[in-house]
Amino acid sequence: MSKLSVDQKTIFDLLSDRKADFLIPDYQRPYAWNEDQCQTLWDDIFAFSFPNNDYEAFDKNEEYFLGSIVTYKNENGKSEVIDGQQRLTTLMLLLRAFYDKFSNMQDANSKQTRINIEKCIWKTDEFGTADKSTLKIGSEVATDNDKEEFLELLRTGHVKVGSKSQYVNNYKFFQRKIDDFLQGFASYFPYLPARILGNCILLPIEAESQDTALRIFSTLNDRGLPLSDADIFKAQFYKYYSGLNKKDDFICDWKELEEITGSVFKPITGSPMDELFTRYMYFLRAKEGNKSSTTEALRKFYERNKYQYLKQDNTIGDIKALALFWKSVQRQDKDRFSDGVLKKLFVLNYAPNGMWQHITSVFFLRNRGSDGLLDDTRFSKFLDRITAFIFTYAITNPGVNALRTPVYDEMVNIINGNDATFSKYKFSEAQTRYFFENYAFTNQRNVTRSIVTWYAYTFSEQTLLDVNEILHIEHIYSRKRQEMEGGLKSESNIDSLGNKVLLEARINIKASDYRFDDKKKIYSGELRRGKNKDKSEIAEIEKIIGYDEFEEQQIVGREKSVLDRFFVFLQEEELIA
Repeated sequence: MSKLSVDQKTIFDLLSDRKADFLIPDYQRPYAWNEDQCQTLWDDIFAFSFPNNDYEAFDKNEEYFLGSIVTYKNENGKSEVIDGQQRLTTLMLLLRAFYDKFSNMQDANSKQTRINIEKCIWKTDEFGTADKSTLKIGSEVATDNDKEEFLELLRTGHVKVGSKSQYVNNYKFFQRKIDDFLQGFASYFPYLPARILGNCILLPIEAESQDTALRIFSTLNDRGLPLSDADIFKAQFYKYYSGLNKKDDFICDWKELEEITGSVFKPITGSPMDELFTRYMYFLRAKEGNKSSTTEALRKFYERNKYQYLKQDNTIGDIKALALFWKSVQRQDKDRFSDGVLKKLFVLNYAPNGMWQHITSVFFLRNRGSDGLLDDTRFSKFLDRITAFIFTYAITNPGVNALRTPVYDEMVNIINGNDATFSKYKFSEAQTRYFFENYAFTNQRNVTRSIVTWYAYTFSEQTLLDVNEILHIEHIYSRKRQEMEGGLKSESNIDSLGNKVLLEARINIKASDYRFDDKKKIYSGELRRGKNKDKSEIAEIEKIIGYDEFEEQQIVGREKSVLDRFFVFLQEEELIA
């Protein structure tokens, strides 16, 4: 059983201990608390120390819990901070801001408070005298360019001219709050820092090893900014590459990965690096031959067998290659992909779920050449196949969980060197056609945009659109018109695929609820608002402009064209049984 040292301590007891020597290690994330979080900390501490703005209302027996600090002793005897870095750093800045205010105060309380703060910031000799050159906290955070400025700020209290680092911003914030406090409570000024030091509580948890500390962290909630799964993986990588004397190389690789993922991935939950590790996880699962539709949590997957996948020489190279691949997709890199492939990737960008990204990651890592590129013809065929299958499955078997079984099967097939065929999951044409014809393609359903975007790119004249272009789904026959006139006999035709077309947001907003004759002028840029004409780049718009009218007959006819073309696509991809 792992041994732990857990002992609730006041801030003063923890930091003034002569053995206190904290280190924020290389693999930690940069300091990130902002003014809002500092404001919350200040408000909480002040309300506790001066209840109702009354210093006499304070109960000396009360304690205020600030959270935990999880550490382990490294080989140099320093306490490496695994959890609580943001909180500990902020408390140091707060104490340093208080310290300078006591420099000219001669009353006994002020002098003693200043001495107590000294013992928390600097190391002391056996007589308790502070050594102003040696701090009780250090930082080696590889990706923090301002860490030296933080340490110098603690040593000297001097702010670098022109600095805009988060350390300086928060330090100045605390200086302002302390100035305001001094104006209102001049006679009782020493009481606030004294109560912070003596009655605010931290829970230091010292583990016997880094692994134990990480496991403890995973069960705790950090009041500040908790480590992501990728931060945990970084610690494991760091330990592995340090053993190979390749620590500096790893730090450079990791910084590059963070820069790439930060610009490419915008996950709803987790960090951008978590998203990268998730996509890599599906490749590893497929290599294991794992077809189970039950997917482990990200950290649980990697921590199996003591992080074996993170302790292999090829892992960082694979992950970096995968990150660069998705960067090229996001940037529509024409040096890496053909125009045809980029168009298909554009369509998949509007897929009904994110499963396509996972299977595409598996395809890339399995089939990339020595130059990191994919065979264009084979990749193009793969993209067609997964588009046809995933878009159809979203209608016949809604819900991403249902999609896992067939997609996980194909991931293993890809790893085994085969093409993705979905041969065990082909569709009945009659049944699938029934699903499509009776499906409510409302704008709120992701698959509606998927099909409308796919159809836009079936026109050979359609050029590649910028992936950053904001596109809407336009009701050609406006919903407002139907509400006012009731011109369509079948109300459901408003949300028919035949009544919807992909359109740039700026043009869709202009077209709004106009009648069809006016809409055509807006689509073509003939009806201008502002100085410049604004013609749609959606190729099918030219055909729609050619209609004399767009009523129920045209909606029904266009819907048939969309569905007929999609079912030809399914036949071409050999997905019809």
